Amino acid sequence: MIGVVRHVYERYGFEPLETPAFENIETLLGKYGDEGNKLIFKILKRGEHEGSGEADLALRYDLTVPLARVIAQYQNELPRFFKRYQIQPVWRADRPARGRFREFYQCDIDAIGSTSPVVEAELIIAVCEILTRLGFQGFSLRLNHRVVLHGLLTAAGLAVSQHNDALVALDKLDKIGVDGVAREFATRGIDPAATNKCLELFESTGAEGSGDTLGRLEKIVPPGDPALANLREIVTLVETTASACRIRVDPSLARGLSYYTGAIMEAAVPDLAGSIGGGGRYDNLIGMFLGREVPACGFSLGLERIIVVMTERNMFPDSVEHGALDVMVTLWNGESRADALALAADLRRAGLRVEVYPDADKLGKQFKYASTRNVPFVAVVGDDERGRGEVTIKDLRSGTQQSVARAGTAAELAKILKND
Repeated sequence: MIGVVRHVYERYGFEPLETPAFENIETLLGKYGDEGNKLIFKILKRGEHEGSGEADLALRYDLTVPLARVIAQYQNELPRFFKRYQIQPVWRADRPARGRFREFYQCDIDAIGSTSPVVEAELIIAVCEILTRLGFQGFSLRLNHRVVLHGLLTAAGLAVSQHNDALVALDKLDKIGVDGVAREFATRGIDPAATNKCLELFESTGAEGSGDTLGRLEKIVPPGDPALANLREIVTLVETTASACRIRVDPSLARGLSYYTGAIMEAAVPDLAGSIGGGGRYDNLIGMFLGREVPACGFSLGLERIIVVMTERNMFPDSVEHGALDVMVTLWNGESRADALALAADLRRAGLRVEVYPDADKLGKQFKYASTRNVPFVAVVGDDERGRGEVTIKDLRSGTQQSVARAGTAAELAKILKND
């Protein structure tokens, strides 16, 4: 899966980047909102300061804030437009549940340096290509804009001071439903009348077609609103591509992280509470480190959550389910170890995935082990084969075997595997 993600990201011009597992705690605090701050794993001061209970470092909560720190630190060494991908684990002090982990991999792409809607469009198209290649069908890419969302909250009668609380609750809409959001609003002190008006607005503006939804939003937000125009531009750009059928403007999409400033996105699959990835524009985040605004936009796929969904829905192909080896080289006796390793090296140079059995056990035992590893072929070089300059290839799936010249073993195996 990481190979698929990496291949697509690189085809879109993104370069790899890695950052340390931990950052200075000041780098992370205050970037994710109050709820995010509570989920940061803090690292106690070491040595004589350990007893103080104070923390000076923390495990990274996501890959976006560390990127912002890198951009600020190396601003003079980076190109005007910097596109990077990062596939590394992050940590959150959360309660584990289905598809939710304390340590998990994020697969991020971010584009720095441009406010153009082309950036959002390319992120959406790249993510849609990844999900299509992984075998997802019927998925959608939900799209909204934080400024439009704030406009809807204001139109519903919520005070600006209540917007962040409302966004945190709305971010859980697909998990806890409308009634759950209404209860969250109540616990956060939001007026019931404003709550009802807010949820009615989201219901009335939501539609299957992005054009219909945009048209309804235009009747609520001020005419010529630049945020709504930005949404329309993104939709128009994506609709010129194969991803057109995937995009869906969803006014209720909130994204709980507080650093988003513009368009926000989530990848949703049918019959799944929650998303398998999301992102958006965060033009102010790098400025927290740099002292000036730097336009930025990104998207993150949750690797483990995708694996959970694909496993539950039997989406992995047989070639993945059955293992990642092409052939196992047997060990005839203790004196043939070097010869077995030499044969394995020849096969690997030809691009085959090879394992060498480490002990000189009976062949039946070695074949049985290969079967448990789902290896389709076994290469045997006994005393007789070695004398003839041959290798016996046994197909464990059919039980057939053939002898081939030692020098042609890799080519023969490659031909068989290609025809399978």
